[in-house]
Amino acid sequence: MTEPARQQYGVTPPISVATPTDKEVERNQALIEELKKQGSFEGAEESQKRVMVLNTLQNLTESFVKKVCANKGMPEHIIKNSGGKIFTYGSYRLGVYAPGSDIDTLLVTPAHITRHDFFATLPAMLQELVPPPEDLSMVPDAFVPIIKFKLQSISIDLIFARLANVNSVPKDMALSDKELLRGCDEVNLRCLNGTRVTDEILTLVPKPGVFRMALRGIKLWAQRRAIYANVMGFPGGVAWAMLVARICQLYPMAVSSVVISKFFKILANWTWPQPVLLKGIEDGPLSVRVWNPKIYPSDRGHLMPIITPAYPSMCATHNITKSTKSIIIREMKHAAEIMDGIMVGNLSWDRLFERHSFFTNGYRYYLSVVAAAKDKDTLLGWSGLVESKLRHLVMKLEILETIKLAHPFNKGFDNVHFCETEEEAIRIANGEIKAIDNQTGVKTVVTDLKAEQNGNAERKEDESKFKVYTTTYYVGLEINTGNYFLLSQNSSLLTHPEISKHIDISWASQEFFETCKTWPSYNEDEHSIHINLTRNFELPGNVFQPGETRPVKKTKKKIIKRKAGTANGGSAAKKRSADEVRKGSTCCPKREEVRCKKGARTQEEPHWQTPN
Repeated sequence: MTEPARQQYGVTPPISVATPTDKEVERNQALIEELKKQGSFEGAEESQKRVMVLNTLQNLTESFVKKVCANKGMPEHIIKNSGGKIFTYGSYRLGVYAPGSDIDTLLVTPAHITRHDFFATLPAMLQELVPPPEDLSMVPDAFVPIIKFKLQSISIDLIFARLANVNSVPKDMALSDKELLRGCDEVNLRCLNGTRVTDEILTLVPKPGVFRMALRGIKLWAQRRAIYANVMGFPGGVAWAMLVARICQLYPMAVSSVVISKFFKILANWTWPQPVLLKGIEDGPLSVRVWNPKIYPSDRGHLMPIITPAYPSMCATHNITKSTKSIIIREMKHAAEIMDGIMVGNLSWDRLFERHSFFTNGYRYYLSVVAAAKDKDTLLGWSGLVESKLRHLVMKLEILETIKLAHPFNKGFDNVHFCETEEEAIRIANGEIKAIDNQTGVKTVVTDLKAEQNGNAERKEDESKFKVYTTTYYVGLEINTGNYFLLSQNSSLLTHPEISKHIDISWASQEFFETCKTWPSYNEDEHSIHINLTRNFELPGNVFQPGETRPVKKTKKKIIKRKAGTANGGSAAKKRSADEVRKGSTCCPKREEVRCKKGARTQEEPHWQTPN
């Protein structure tokens, strides 16, 4: 009797359908225990709290739609029947959320409610909730316009979509029907795609339980290695989920530990820009853009395309830059080596989840991008805008011949500065005071704009002082030393300490500033932005974790010149003539060659040029 054909998941047949061995099952159990130890699972009480918050948002959505309808003078039956619904997407909908994770939410309305209504009316209604939300900020001009806030200590990312051909959105509506997309513009399509993609991913993996556990491991790894942030040019949650789902398709019978091992082996050697697909790209009845590099030049420019399975297919990794691609692949190759040790029993799972070394042993030079404002609420919106544009600075830095790699860190660091005078506050906001900790009269307090308890800490300070709120983002720089070594081939140049690499980032910085200042809410009296060069030993303490070793300034070794032979009674070395220096003496034939190979000149401080 022939065995029934297995269902094929994905666009290619599986690599292996072998069942797991006892050793693989053992490694899988060790993975689950390590994830529990790392705090990856949320308790039942906190999960129930999330359900209550979502119920609150659903009730608010219905009230919001009714209020807008009434304000527009619509008939009573439309006001009553318009509805409105909250959908979730991302890690919460996939079932892989961790303690403290935010909830990605989508507010869907009928056609007569607009995005303008969403940003003009909903924030005030949110403030009327009991208790009211904390840290409310809006980014209406983002690629995916969003309202962020914290409700009952749970972070919410709320986006909006209207269904152009629908007059009512009931509570039982699903978004799987393609016809619901008719008449939607690109922004609405992007917003709707989150929920549609999440739902489809779960139907495209052979074993959802295996997929979820493997994804928990990959998410934790990516977060610990600081390569989890779509806005910064790294894969976001949905992109990592699709990558894990693809490996599950290729190994449909594997346990989660094997999926993670194969994940790094395969993707570290993937032939990018070959796209990662969970299924074939679908055509549809709508006149909407579908990812197609043969037609669209911008799609051809995607460096690591991971394509969403829901119609219309889009690239979830359009933000990835040349630098972040290099960093992702480097991290995957490193993780693949660790996984080899884990799977044979030589290493434990905690090695995979070790924290990054971005600040402790990452780079010699960093750019500190500082967004500043006079108050906390103003900075929340401004820093969110600066964060969303930071990858544009990275891409401009990548154009420079002197920059080999520009590595953005995946989060910002918040501070509040208490100043004695208004002049001092202005100087901090403008970046004129760099070493704040060393300035008399200025006290800098590490804070978190999105944490309620820090607000209480601030109130304990002297309210008579002038306050400046800042968020600092860091970009690690790897300098291209090629030209430097080329100069070093001329031995006469090595005798001139003034010769150093000239690194001009003024153009890249100015372009970035102008991009940020096009923000409709920008006000030069309320917002400021500047870029500082920061050497690794100048990094502030708030970027380090307890127990981490901070970089220290390297001291130059003092060279003591001795007369050859004087200690042993020999004659002193013969001094070379000017002609011998020019022609190259044979008394030390390999000296200059060794200095060039070691890169001695790369230790010279480069000359940095930034905007005035």
